[in-house]
Amino acid sequence: MTPAARVQAAIELLDAIVAAARTGGAPADRLVADYFRQRRYAGSKDRRAVRELVYRAIRACGPVPRDGRAAMLRLALEDAALPPLFDGSPHGPAPIGPGEEAADAGLAPAWLEEALAGSAIAGDEARALLGRAPLDLRVNRLKADRATLDLLEPGDVLAAPDGLRFPAGTAVDRWAAYREGAVEIQDHGSQLACIAVGARPGETVIDLCAGGGGKTLALAAAMENRGTLVASDTDRARLSRLGPRAQRAGASMIESVLLDPGREAEGLARFAGQADAVLVDAPCSGTGTWRRNPEARWRLDPAALTRFAAVQDRLLAIAAGLVRPGGRLVFVTCSLLDAEGAERIAAFLAERPDWRAERPDLPLGRERGAGLRLTPGHDDTDGFFIARAARAC
Repeated sequence: MTPAARVQAAIELLDAIVAAARTGGAPADRLVADYFRQRRYAGSKDRRAVRELVYRAIRACGPVPRDGRAAMLRLALEDAALPPLFDGSPHGPAPIGPGEEAADAGLAPAWLEEALAGSAIAGDEARALLGRAPLDLRVNRLKADRATLDLLEPGDVLAAPDGLRFPAGTAVDRWAAYREGAVEIQDHGSQLACIAVGARPGETVIDLCAGGGGKTLALAAAMENRGTLVASDTDRARLSRLGPRAQRAGASMIESVLLDPGREAEGLARFAGQADAVLVDAPCSGTGTWRRNPEARWRLDPAALTRFAAVQDRLLAIAAGLVRPGGRLVFVTCSLLDAEGAERIAAFLAERPDWRAERPDLPLGRERGAGLRLTPGHDDTDGFFIARAARAC
């Protein structure tokens, strides 16, 4: 592909990504993969170059752009090498017309920027949300030890006791250590959220919103494969991924429970009042993950935030019913909005006088309400809110 053809390909992909953002369609990474699956002629260098253009253009736009061309024109205002490539060549984009408008720059749609600023995410903290995330690994204690594990690259040691960091794009999935389950890909902030649970061998621990099971596997390692560990979710497809991952990791004590939406408490009734710890990694806006999914900021609206908050409140109530007297609940969202963090745990505690907040003992993060907040700008992790509450004996 010529450089101009790469720009045109990026514009076509951006068209699809903008349309999907407006209609709730497939995420950008899937659209990119599908695009090149249908264009086998594109070599690896072309694929990398087009993908880079796409994500740079997404990050350059604040509100949802008019279309892919407007998004690329925004990037062209920041990169002097791009305007000459709008050359009208057979596979390139048409020349830039007089007065043709580029998409608006910024962090996000205006209402969302205001919401983040109201949650003390502005300036450098806000700009860091659109940086590029590194690749973090968690060494699986069930199979390896960070101090002695021999990897193809050494990695930087992180504050989490099993964490290692590598440059973005490191092909760890090709390493024997990954194939054999000695390491798992997991953001540093996510590892710290698991540490906040304080899971111990022999306990009964429930991962209420387990999804694909990344945090469940970390809990299994902390529990040394001893005790009862329940991974539950309402999403059959996501939960089905846990089995093969657990087998690879050597985590043999996990029980998966598929829940009916709206009837989660019934599905876990046998654990009512029995759990030593419940992790609520609740569905949220994902504002803390924009470094990885920058187009996610185009998919939100105020009504979605209201719905997320209601779901979070409901899940916290379900989790509270599972915790034994003297047990603990850990609430986690990958959001930097107080409406999905500090405000939710405050509402939970205000309604339950038999519960009290416990500050998570973590090496990173800053206090935010009754919990801690990790941010890309301050902690170089994905953005997380983490709170822990204990039930009175």
